[in-house]
Amino acid sequence: MIKESKKILVTGVAGFLGSNLLDKLLREGHDVVGIDNLSMGRIENIQFALENDNFAFLEKDILEHSTFETLDTDFDVVVHLAAFKIPRYGNAVKTLRVNAKGSENILEFGRRTKCKVVLASTSDVYGMSPDLPFVEDGNCVIGDSKVPRWAYAVSKLFDEHLALAYMEDYGFPIVLLRFFGSYGPNQHLSWWGGPQSVFIDCILNNKEIPIHGDGMQTRTFTYVDDTVEGIYAATVKPEANGEIFNIGANEEITILELAKMLKEISDEPTTSEIKLIPYNEISVGRKYQDVMRRVPDTSKAQRLLGVTAKTSLKEGLRKTFEWQKKVSLEKVHSK
Repeated sequence: MIKESKKILVTGVAGFLGSNLLDKLLREGHDVVGIDNLSMGRIENIQFALENDNFAFLEKDILEHSTFETLDTDFDVVVHLAAFKIPRYGNAVKTLRVNAKGSENILEFGRRTKCKVVLASTSDVYGMSPDLPFVEDGNCVIGDSKVPRWAYAVSKLFDEHLALAYMEDYGFPIVLLRFFGSYGPNQHLSWWGGPQSVFIDCILNNKEIPIHGDGMQTRTFTYVDDTVEGIYAATVKPEANGEIFNIGANEEITILELAKMLKEISDEPTTSEIKLIPYNEISVGRKYQDVMRRVPDTSKAQRLLGVTAKTSLKEGLRKTFEWQKKVSLEKVHSK
């Protein structure tokens, strides 16, 4: 990895990926300014860094123009992780607004300062493409506009197009990262954090484990350390400039198998049983569409960034389970 110290702005710094990336950036000797409005992020996630002379935290909102008016203009890179998602459970307006307007404000800052912008996207942009594994220059097949889940995918796809247009028109470097199922310490403990968050919570509290549909839909899950290595390489390596990268692991698993694996990993008595929930009960009165397989081709990241996922799913889930168990016990003891 390149060791030259950089000045880096990170949005969503108190969130899951932001806090883990912050740890990596500080360990590598970079100066970091982090922005977060703490609507989804937690100050506890970055407590370790608040006294670090190489870090400054700003509790601000990326939707506000004033957030960027007082920032320094000598940043080398902006890593834009702040976003909103999961409109299938509500908040479609907020998802579209935060992702579109927030990214526009970041790109305007990049245009003004001519600094590199690394923008977080998502595997959701591939939609229901039948072409597996997903490659960065493959087709994005988005479903019916009346299906709320696609609001997130469309918002991030818009972000990608806007970023590439800014790069072409204003001449500063852009990198787009499509994440596949990141999980690990500091993950959000609701559906926002992914199915593994919810499944672990259910196992710890002897609740039914809810699985949408028949559970045979497959995903790949990426341990956060591996995701962060991809973000870091994209941030510091000039070879990344102007490119789109899948950042993920290739170990495909059904959601049903994921729940069973977590029950085995728990290694403690639990009465949790798996409950299959038909799609028509998830989104009552509205159409629901799911993606039955989601697998990345990560050869481009390996070739240009020199990164590949190293953590096996079982190993990563075991670490995550222990972290979430500890957090849950701390919450109980603090009451």
